[in-house]
Amino acid sequence: MQLMEYALVFIAAAIPWMEIALVIPVGIVRGLSPFWVMFLGFTGNMLTVLMLIVGYQKVEEWVKKQLDKTGKTQLKQTERARTIMNKYGLPGLALLGPVFIGTHIAAFIGLSFGASKQWTTIWLAISIGLWTLIFGIGTMLGFDFFLQKTEG
Repeated sequence: MQLMEYALVFIAAAIPWMEIALVIPVGIVRGLSPFWVMFLGFTGNMLTVLMLIVGYQKVEEWVKKQLDKTGKTQLKQTERARTIMNKYGLPGLALLGPVFIGTHIAAFIGLSFGASKQWTTIWLAISIGLWTLIFGIGTMLGFDFFLQKTEG
């Protein structure tokens, strides 16, 4: 059964809008190994971000078609991402992305603003790795803190 839960951590982290911010704390609180939850969360999220970066042109065409069908001019997260990109550049967009707009949208916006695939990959890998550690360690420390309070 635990193997299935670890597989779900990987899959959920790979899904846009689920992301590591939700998946890592839930996996750790469920009693799964923090190391494996963080590793699989990072790997799942990074895999689909890499796929988006590699296939950016096709994704861009698909998004434009979807927006045309709905009559929208942009996704609601796009304006927030543009503000972050204009103010902080690609590093800021990548580092703030997992919390404010999602890693996939951060990658897409960065590329649409002309960032290279190489720099987008580097900054998002740094960001996803950093936030994986923050969410994982933060959950472990917070969870331990609450367990100690209830036991004592």
